[in-house]
Amino acid sequence: MTMIAAMSRVSEIQATLVQLSAGANAQKAQATAAAGSATAGAGASTSANTFADALASASGAAAVGPAAPSPGGATGADVVDAAKKYLGVPYVFGGEDASGMDCSGLVQTVYAEMGIDVPRLVSGQMKIGTEVGSLAEAKPGDLIVTGGGEHILIYAGDNKVIHAPYEGRTVSLVEAYMDDSEIDTIRRVIPDAPAATASPASSSTASASSAAGSQLSAALASFMNGASR
Repeated sequence: MTMIAAMSRVSEIQATLVQLSAGANAQKAQATAAAGSATAGAGASTSANTFADALASASGAAAVGPAAPSPGGATGADVVDAAKKYLGVPYVFGGEDASGMDCSGLVQTVYAEMGIDVPRLVSGQMKIGTEVGSLAEAKPGDLIVTGGGEHILIYAGDNKVIHAPYEGRTVSLVEAYMDDSEIDTIRRVIPDAPAATASPASSSTASASSAAGSQLSAALASFMNGASR
């Protein structure tokens, strides 16, 4: 390869370096092509190969990072919407489907539709998730336990609850008729979404991009020194 051709290739690599420094994804394919063509005679070949290896390594560092977070899961509003599908279903002790269900059967069925396994009985359901301090702090989807652990309801927001009351009644959406003194516990099964902050993935990507830029700079200097001999 002539010096003119070698310098032309250097210009291409400099353009790639600028893209990487700006946060663009690694150009690994271009790096491989650059390495394959950078053979500038016996004196420059070693530098060219070193450059290609470093460039490929830097490109890989910029491209590889933690997997993106999985899409957001169910929300409390989703729980309420699922529970509303069962409004009018008759109360049946031990039931857990649209033909009839009891209070804990409703909770288990609804959360199962969200992909969340919960215990079958109120005694187990009242221990899951995290405790909410008061009815005023309840959010849609929270579970409210009353009657000394005998009854469980789904908080629907706006001071309303969905529950399967007792024999002769149906799954209903009603005003929250209890106060804090009558509540055994309120459980939040679906945690609040975290505040928006810089994610570990984005921090890792920035570090990888910075490392890639340093490696490319060193490789470029080595290549130019070899090509000038």
